[in-house]
Amino acid sequence: MGAWQGAALLVGAVLGPGMLVLPHLAAEAAGPASVLAWAGLLALSVPVALTFAALGARYPGGGGVAAFAGLAFGRHASAVTGWWFYGAVPLGTVAGAFVGGQYVEACLGVNGTLAGCLILLAAFGANAAGLRTSGRLQIGLVALLVALLAAAVLTAAPHADPANFTPFAPHGAAGVTAAAGVLMFAFVGWEAASHLSAEFADGRRGLLRATVVTLAVVALLYVGVSVTSVAVLGPDMTGVPLTAMLELGLGPVARPVTGVVAVLLTFGAINTYLAGAARLGAALARDGALPGWFAKGGAPGETPYRSLGLQAALSVPVLVWAVDLDLLMRATSACLAAVTVVGVAAAVRMLPAGRHRITAVVGTGMSLAALTFCGVYLVVPAVLALVALAALKVNARRSYKIGL
Repeated sequence: MGAWQGAALLVGAVLGPGMLVLPHLAAEAAGPASVLAWAGLLALSVPVALTFAALGARYPGGGGVAAFAGLAFGRHASAVTGWWFYGAVPLGTVAGAFVGGQYVEACLGVNGTLAGCLILLAAFGANAAGLRTSGRLQIGLVALLVALLAAAVLTAAPHADPANFTPFAPHGAAGVTAAAGVLMFAFVGWEAASHLSAEFADGRRGLLRATVVTLAVVALLYVGVSVTSVAVLGPDMTGVPLTAMLELGLGPVARPVTGVVAVLLTFGAINTYLAGAARLGAALARDGALPGWFAKGGAPGETPYRSLGLQAALSVPVLVWAVDLDLLMRATSACLAAVTVVGVAAAVRMLPAGRHRITAVVGTGMSLAALTFCGVYLVVPAVLALVALAALKVNARRSYKIGL
């Protein structure tokens, strides 16, 4: 794999359908000052991305952050980290489905809640049938999202009005912090670099190049979307900002096209996350962090139906009780931000002394600071940590009794 193909996969890991709605949620929290939250999290991304690239180069083919946590801090840390991701998937996939539903309602006139439920149901059905999003299709969906974001920025920019930036910070520093909490949703995924290291034709150098290219692409898109959306639409923008921006530049034809694109993007992302979470659940069961019954189907070429079924069961109460999109994204962000903290902290212990370890230390400090932006939503990863530790304890007792 070359650097450009690797960059496409990394961009896909970081970018997601959340970008269809995050400009609105951030501006709602901080007003025009939401651009400061975007900029701050972009600064955080640099040491975090480079740290995961260094981990991937030193430990090619690693098993992800949970595996690094296990190597650095032990079995309990690995289980907790795995549960943070596993528990975040029902929250994040339901949020993604609601994002798609919002765009379907605004663009095509179909009830958004119904559309979101159908997208989620279709993704579960595709996984149960063994259908996976191929690498080429994933790259195609990423290219589609990049094109959509770029088109929205370029066509809407001529309609910018500087007056939309005043008052700049109507909610003060607290608003910027609140915006950063929800924007964490758009700044996770850098750990994917640790999975790709063994795939590059020129090894460590290819991974580093792909990471640098990804940082540049993500920075351009995020700065462009965050600044242009406020400049054109103002802080009281609609919940479907990209549709509004494209309509300004392209006219009414943008509305149905954006609705269809939103469905494709959200379905592709949800399908991929469900597939990964189902396999993670089987792995957690093999390691004792879930009942062993859920381990069935985790071998290559098999479908882990039991773990997938648990994901479906966990999604039901999320659909019933947590229908607020902002709440879902903040809870998901808290879990994934915690995963990032553990990953860069593990790098501090695992990387040799030198510039890579210094970068990891910087990334850990900045990640811990960003984690505080999640505020009360940190209760979600705290509860999942207790669940993981309780599951380990119960399974250890069961194994001991069987041994007797």
